[in-house]
Amino acid sequence: MRSEPVIGICAVRERARWSFWDQPAHLVADTYVSSVQRTGAIAVLLPVDGRAPLELLDVIDGLLLIGGADIDPSSYGAQRDAELESTYRDRDDFEIALLEGAVERRMPVFGICRGMQIINVAFGGTLVQHLPELEGSNPHRKALGTFEGTEHTIRLEPGSLTSEAAGELVHLARCHHHQAVDKLGEGLVVSGRAEVDGVIEALEADDGRWILGVQWHPEADERSQMMSAFVDAARNWSKDLTPSARSNG
Repeated sequence: MRSEPVIGICAVRERARWSFWDQPAHLVADTYVSSVQRTGAIAVLLPVDGRAPLELLDVIDGLLLIGGADIDPSSYGAQRDAELESTYRDRDDFEIALLEGAVERRMPVFGICRGMQIINVAFGGTLVQHLPELEGSNPHRKALGTFEGTEHTIRLEPGSLTSEAAGELVHLARCHHHQAVDKLGEGLVVSGRAEVDGVIEALEADDGRWILGVQWHPEADERSQMMSAFVDAARNWSKDLTPSARSNG
């Protein structure tokens, strides 16, 4: 029996540079890995592999969907907006398949930024492809590659999984996104909104399962207790699971 839960982190597959190399790579920022490791859990990187998403679920206790490129609008039946940024449909399909398998097994799922959007799309929702087109500005991303200037207050719903995981009803968050939830997916409820403009900043399952998505970045905030709450849920899920149930849902 495992002493600590194993958290599967969905990797980004994009071109990258390191040392002498410049080529496609599977990447996960250290902030995600170190945030998981600080809880005592074991972090495992899940490379994009459309052949075997369900088999990968057999070796983890919690699924972490992280930030990154825009989701291809064809995933939710929309046309591409002129302001849409880079998309990777193979990553979208892989993560949605993993998510659907995790939901079937009642495995805890935590989506951060793009990860929250993947949850919404997988449940049949849609996205606003470019926030500035709605109000002419974007307080959720001031400059590329930094959280600077994006601190704003999120109001969380009392009694929600989100407020329980955050340990508060008013949360000061830092974001880096230019897209947002439009139509909410079936089976999801809104559990947090930005005070500045009402943008949906948190959602969760409506039936009490541990499925949580946030638009901000708790992995980059050492004060946040949200990753610990997610790992605790994965730990409890693993303890309650029989060997046969792990693969059969």
